[in-house]
Amino acid sequence: MKVTDVLVQYLENEGVEYVFGIMGKETLDLVDSLEKSEQIQFVNVRHEQGAAFMADVYGRLSNKAGVCLATLGPGATNLLTGIASSKLDHSPVVAFTGQAGFERQHKESHQYLDIVKIFEPATKWCVQIKDSQTMAEIIRKAFRVAKMEKPGSVLIELPENLAAQMIPAHPLQVTPMPISVPEGAALQAAHTLISKCSKPFIIVGNGAVREEAAEALQTFIEQLQSPVIHSFKAKGILPKDHRLNFFTFGFNKEDEVLPGINESDLLIVIGFDFVEKLPKEWNRKKVPVLHIDAAPAEADEYYPVQIELVGSINRSLQMLNKLDIPVKPWAPSGNLKAQIEHAYQINEGNSGNLAITPILHSIEKLSTNQTIVISDVGAHKVSIARTYQPKQPNRLIMSNGLASMGIALPGAVGAKLACPNDPVICITGDGGALMNIAEIETANRLGLSFVMIILNDSKLKLEEEMMMTEFGKSYGTAFGNPDFVQLAKSFGIRGVKPANLLEFEGMLEDALNHPNKMTLIDVQLEE
Repeated sequence: MKVTDVLVQYLENEGVEYVFGIMGKETLDLVDSLEKSEQIQFVNVRHEQGAAFMADVYGRLSNKAGVCLATLGPGATNLLTGIASSKLDHSPVVAFTGQAGFERQHKESHQYLDIVKIFEPATKWCVQIKDSQTMAEIIRKAFRVAKMEKPGSVLIELPENLAAQMIPAHPLQVTPMPISVPEGAALQAAHTLISKCSKPFIIVGNGAVREEAAEALQTFIEQLQSPVIHSFKAKGILPKDHRLNFFTFGFNKEDEVLPGINESDLLIVIGFDFVEKLPKEWNRKKVPVLHIDAAPAEADEYYPVQIELVGSINRSLQMLNKLDIPVKPWAPSGNLKAQIEHAYQINEGNSGNLAITPILHSIEKLSTNQTIVISDVGAHKVSIARTYQPKQPNRLIMSNGLASMGIALPGAVGAKLACPNDPVICITGDGGALMNIAEIETANRLGLSFVMIILNDSKLKLEEEMMMTEFGKSYGTAFGNPDFVQLAKSFGIRGVKPANLLEFEGMLEDALNHPNKMTLIDVQLEE
């Protein structure tokens, strides 16, 4: 069998369902081999960045590694933003790129760049296949590395001269990821540390969501009875109305929860990734830390670890719960929870105007437990992180490590393929929307149905606000937009434009109740 036929067999062996990408001369053999697969669908997209974002979100939601494909040169470099995003957000992704044959890699050559070297800082592992006989080991290692805590991106480069070689197929057995747990002495030490403190504060990060530790974590919270805050990507662990839910933290300014952290005498930090917010920004008093995570704590002056429970977060919490966790009920002074609710506008009624907060309340009202909301990056992302409350974990997807504009629309494609029966709503600003707007055609061609909400104000609002604060004026933040309703129709999907909040709710409800076609809602934002 030729190398690419064998490669596709290895991908089938790994349980791959979709490969997102754009073909080129150097990857024609691979796409030809994908066409023969009864298990894998090749999703030809409109831009390689969109392919990487689709693989990223698919990986977050499917418990599998997302897979994307590009050719050499500009095709490969177009993947880079999405691949870097998946590394920093800890999404399992395996990317394949074509490459020039060995015979011309030693000199300046058409479209040849050292892709491995370019991608090394943006991946967990990056490798060129130099001997087709090693491919079975490389593929198996790639998927293990991509999914191993903490997950991330891997890149495999296939030189053109290897693609059509003839080799035997010998896929390696796919074995479950090993589960490690803390030793008994560490668990006892953690129990003692909790027993000695009087005001513990729980900080929950994305790792708890990745490892599906919500049930064990909720049991731990109910036993401890102490305040809980979440990183942006860990929202949904606790219900919105839970009395211990102090909501979200990690904002650059007006981070209302910081007084509660400062008042505590122990931070129980569970699955928190430093990429979301460095400890210097939220633990300036250097409150002692109990670290519970899949990986050892990173050395940081503002993260003074006393005890580490390293291993499966889910198993660590289950084992800790069996030790009769002492009850530590307390509330930060000054009615902090109510202050946060007010500042983040979590329970405030709708004003009736088409502003971001009323829109988010309408979306929350119409969402079910299974609704997936995908946020693009921009001023609206900050509002979503503060205000919007998902009903389950891993139902709010946002780019927060790299914080890359343009992820929402292609991410919605990945989400709908990973969870075809769940409603998907992507929220994007007009700046982020036009970065990957062509993927509407991809979604429509695939017959996918989701709602795309474009917040239209003809500017980069967050940058405008920062420039006004810094310089008293803004420059370079305004732009023009097409008629999004007509643009939607030109792509063959439904486009609507509400005149007020009541119309918006009706249009959103109608789109969610008739999930047979993609709907774009153009929201002209009011101040």
